Amino acid sequence: LGADRAINYREEDFVAAVKDATGGKGADVILDMVGGDYVQRNYDAAAMEGRIVQIAVQAGAVASADFSKIMVKRLTHTGSTLRPRTVEFKAAIAAALEAQVWPLLGTRKVAPVMDMIFPLTEAWRAHERME
Repeated sequence: LGADRAINYREEDFVAAVKDATGGKGADVILDMVGGDYVQRNYDAAAMEGRIVQIAVQAGAVASADFSKIMVKRLTHTGSTLRPRTVEFKAAIAAALEAQVWPLLGTRKVAPVMDMIFPLTEAWRAHERME
């Protein structure tokens, strides 16, 4: 799909894998949906002047982290969520998606990867497959 490297965090240490894949530099941008104890690991995996964007906190909204990493690496850690945004803001995002992303889907430049297809009567099997 164009990725240079995929990391299965269940099978390998993603910090070490990121460092290895980047020649020790670290990631310039980390998009984090996990939070919790991953915050410190993100700081470790980030490159100098890297950016970390928190978009969810599936492992918890509270974390213990060594903030000296932020200072030494000059990191930017920011976050965002759409839930409290105005309807107008969400509508602008929807319009931008329609203008910029939907055409890519329509021409199949971007397409989902499906390894199996199930009949609707076996939708439960599709859910099992995703799990």
